[in-house]
Amino acid sequence: MSYLDLSIEKMHEAIINEKVTPEELVKESLQRAKDYQGEYNSFVTITEKEALGELTKIENKDSYLYGIPCAIKDNLSTKGILTTASSNILKDYIPCFDATVVSKLKESGSISIGKTVLDELAMGGTGTTGHTGIVRNPWNKERLIGGSSAGSCAAVASGIVPFAIGSDTGDSIRKPAIYGGIVGFKPTYGRISRFGLFPFACSLDHVGCFARNVKDIAYVVDAIKGHDDKDMTSLENDNVKYSARLDGNVKGKKVFYIKEIMDINNYEGEIDKELEEVFKNFESVKEKCRELGMEVCEESIDIRLLKAIFSTYMTISCAEATSNNSNLTGIQFGPRGEGKNIEEIMFDARTKGFSELIKRRFVLGSYVLQKENQEKLFLNAGRIRRMIVDKINQLFEKYDAFILPGSSSTAPEFQSENIDKLSNRYLLLENHMAIGNFGGMPSITIPSGKIDNMPIGICITGRAKDDLNVLNIAYALENVLGCKGQIAGKENK
Repeated sequence: MSYLDLSIEKMHEAIINEKVTPEELVKESLQRAKDYQGEYNSFVTITEKEALGELTKIENKDSYLYGIPCAIKDNLSTKGILTTASSNILKDYIPCFDATVVSKLKESGSISIGKTVLDELAMGGTGTTGHTGIVRNPWNKERLIGGSSAGSCAAVASGIVPFAIGSDTGDSIRKPAIYGGIVGFKPTYGRISRFGLFPFACSLDHVGCFARNVKDIAYVVDAIKGHDDKDMTSLENDNVKYSARLDGNVKGKKVFYIKEIMDINNYEGEIDKELEEVFKNFESVKEKCRELGMEVCEESIDIRLLKAIFSTYMTISCAEATSNNSNLTGIQFGPRGEGKNIEEIMFDARTKGFSELIKRRFVLGSYVLQKENQEKLFLNAGRIRRMIVDKINQLFEKYDAFILPGSSSTAPEFQSENIDKLSNRYLLLENHMAIGNFGGMPSITIPSGKIDNMPIGICITGRAKDDLNVLNIAYALENVLGCKGQIAGKENK
C-alpha cells in the first residue's frame, strides 16, 4: 500500500504520526507523474526542481494540506514557472506573479508537482486541443477524459496526486470528473478568487478542484476560498470550515430533477445501451436519496429553455473570450508574427498561434459583438440566461438542490460520432451543467456507478452561497453509492 493512494485526511494523519514524510509523498508523486506522462499526457510542465525547493519552506503543520502534493491547471499564473494555457501563442510565457489560489496553496503547505494540460485557452470539452497533445483517460487510454481541465482530472484519476486545481466555465471540472470516476466541485461564483486565472468568459469562469472524495474537496476548498482584494468579484468570507461541518445528515432535504431531461421519450432514435444504463443508474440514485431521508420530486421546465442552454452558453462565452483574449497579439505576448505593419504582424501571429477551434470561437465571438448583432444575439443570450436562472431560483425557494446525471454515457472514444453532436441527447443531457455557471451556483459531480468498467456519475447543484449544503448532500450520497476514493485500475481507498 502507498500512502499516496489514501485520502487527504489519512495522508495528513500519517504525516503527523511520522509514518510518512512530505518529501516521500512528493517524490513518489513526481515519479508517478514522470512514469505516467507518456501514457496520459497530464502535464505541460512537471515542476520537480520547484517542488523539491518548496519542501524546504513549508511550515503550516496544522493544515490538512501540509506536505500534500497537488497539480495546478496551466491557465493559473505561477511565478517563475511556464504557464501556457496550452496555447502555442503562450508557449514561452513565464509569469512574474502567483494566482491567489496558488499563493493560498503555498500557505497551506501543499506542494505543486506540475502544471496540467487543458484544452487550448480552456475552450473545449475534449482534452484534445492542448498544444502539447491530447490527454488520455486513465480508465481506458482509447477514450477522452473531457475538458477543459483534462490534465488535472487525469492526474487525480490516475493516482499521481490526491487533488488538483481546475477551472469551470460550462462544466470543465465536473464533466471530466464524471469521465474520470472522481469528484469535481465548482463553488459559488466568487467563493474562490479568480485573480491570476487566464480569463475565458469572466461572467461564467469559476476556480474549483478535483479530488477522490467529497471530504477531500472540502479540505481543499477550506484552504483556497475567501475574499481577495485583487478580485472585485470575490465574495466576503463565509467563515465556515466545510470539512468540519460535513455530517451526512440530509434527512428532510428536498431535491428535484428536471422532467424533460429525464424523460427517455425525448431521446427517441438516440437510445442505446449506455443511455438506458444511465437512466437506470439515476433511478438507483433517487432511491438512495430517499433512503437517506430526502424527498425527491420531479419538476418541469420549458424544453425550449433547456435546448437553448448550449446556444446561450456559446454566444456569451465566445463573445467574452474574444474580448478577453484580444491582448494575445504577438506584440504583448507570444511569438512575434511577420509583416510590414502592426496589422500584418498581429494577423500572422494569431493565425499561427491559435488552433482551428480557437479561431472559430473568436470569429463567432467577433460576429456576436458586432454592433448590428449585439441586440439580437448577445443581449438576447443574456435574457435567456436570466430566464433560466430565474426559473431555477424559483424552484430553489422550495428545494435545497437539483440532481441529474452528469452525462448521457461513459467517456466517448476519441473518434466518437457522439462528441458535440447536436441532438436532443447532446442538448439536454450533455449541457445542463452550464446552468450552474449561468447562475454562479455551487455544483458538484460524484461517481455513481460504472458501465462496462467505465465510470458514470451525477451532478448536484444548489442555490448560490449554499456551498456547504451541496457538499453535504454529495457527502451523504457518496457514502451510500460505494464509489468513493476511486483510482483507475486500483481498489477504492
